[in-house]
Amino acid sequence: MLALLAARRSGCDEPLRVKRAESTRRVLNLELNNNRDVQRIHSSGINCLDIDPVEQKYMLSGGSDGVIAIYDLENATKELQYTCKAICTVGKSHSQVHKYSVETVQWYPCDTGMFTSSSFDRTLKIWDTNRLLPAEVFSFEETVYCHHMSPIATKHCLIAVGTKNPKVQLCDLKSGSCTHILQGHRGEVLSVKWSPHQEHVLVTASADSKVRIWDVRNASGSLIVLDQHNGEIAKSSSESANTAHNGRVNGLCFTSDGLHLLTIGTDDRMRLWNSSTGENTLVNYGRVCNGSRKNLKFTVSSGCSPDFVFVPVDSCIAVYDIYAGQLLTELRGHYNYVNCCTFQSYFQELYSGGSDVNILAWIPDLGQIDAGDDEAKGSEGRTAQNVVFQDEWSSSDEEN
Repeated sequence: MLALLAARRSGCDEPLRVKRAESTRRVLNLELNNNRDVQRIHSSGINCLDIDPVEQKYMLSGGSDGVIAIYDLENATKELQYTCKAICTVGKSHSQVHKYSVETVQWYPCDTGMFTSSSFDRTLKIWDTNRLLPAEVFSFEETVYCHHMSPIATKHCLIAVGTKNPKVQLCDLKSGSCTHILQGHRGEVLSVKWSPHQEHVLVTASADSKVRIWDVRNASGSLIVLDQHNGEIAKSSSESANTAHNGRVNGLCFTSDGLHLLTIGTDDRMRLWNSSTGENTLVNYGRVCNGSRKNLKFTVSSGCSPDFVFVPVDSCIAVYDIYAGQLLTELRGHYNYVNCCTFQSYFQELYSGGSDVNILAWIPDLGQIDAGDDEAKGSEGRTAQNVVFQDEWSSSDEEN
């Protein structure tokens, strides 16, 4: 790290490389923080978490008890040990509380004045944060599994909703109604995600083993149906032959740049796809245990090199190198199944919620020796260096 800072100061290296190196170091040193607690509000398992994208200061949580809580993550006390307090809750006594399990919560992408929640009670609610009352309620005929609002959209205000019905519902915040539906799946829709790169591109995953990529401006159908074999087995043009997994697909997540898409299925496999072409990149992550029957909420890092994916696996969180497929570590601290996790990109922190009713904070241990310090110790230090930081000089490079 000292070498990188010296190179930046002299103008020999770009500032972005220093930022990426430090972000990577912090993620690789994540550990359970014993000095930071998150106030326990829920009486049963935590299903979903979301950190506001503007200030990265406030976190939403939704639980199996139907309760929603908003936490302030900032340490205002400046003490070493502190608790992230819930600044407001939609509890059991609230007149508009969800009747059943809250499956998804999401902040409005532009500010914290609004957030959304969906529940097994077949409703999607748009909340006014200041009044803590719904500004709009969308009701559905089937159980709601998930929803997502585009993080970058400027030309539409659509919320994609996945339900037990195979048809994907699109709700328009401007009109307050369900504008149209996307037809193509033959099973319940378990996960939906808007692209962080193209505002009209939506990806949906279903119990029919398929993942479809849509352009919502095109009414003729999905653009691409992902095929795990890249057409090697099924030579016919029929979409029915294209499956992303050999089981239910219940997890979707884009990389931070939107160029790749990660999917997880109940076949215990995770796959990485080119989001533009729909090609399976064939990265092998090994067996990724997935016993969830509903939407699995995993997340990716931002600003690292390489980037990492954090996947709830039983009672731990598995951390993988996205592009190499290598399992780097497992974060252990929960006493029961981990249901969700969310990444705080400002400080490279991770928050996770589980069936043990705990929300845990995973913070970089900055006391550990980083790669730059190892370099200063000579060849012995270099041999112990993490592979992420190792230089890849070849003999040809030295000759030049």
